[in-house]
Amino acid sequence: MTHYVTLTFRDCASTYGLSETVLHELADLGWLRLQPEAAEPLIEDEADHLARLARLHHELHLAPEGIDLVLAMRRRLVQLQYELTRQSARAAQLEAWVRRHPATDAEY
Repeated sequence: MTHYVTLTFRDCASTYGLSETVLHELADLGWLRLQPEAAEPLIEDEADHLARLARLHHELHLAPEGIDLVLAMRRRLVQLQYELTRQSARAAQLEAWVRRHPATDAEY
């Protein structure tokens, strides 16, 4: 189950240890979901995603641009894994169909 949190930049900075400057840069790069029409900017995002951003920043000492690159590669990897799973299922369906409908020389 996905857990969303809504935090001000200040609360997010104190909770996840990311400076407000870094949070603004990540928002500019499109990696933070901001709540529209709020009086002050509010981050409305998945807690796991925010924790991932914090780990990339703190444990790997990545700047926002580095986080952008890592997250873009991760997104692409997830897409490729999905496509591989889908294509594997299609291949299995085709193999099952071929086993049920063997070709014979008489059909040619």
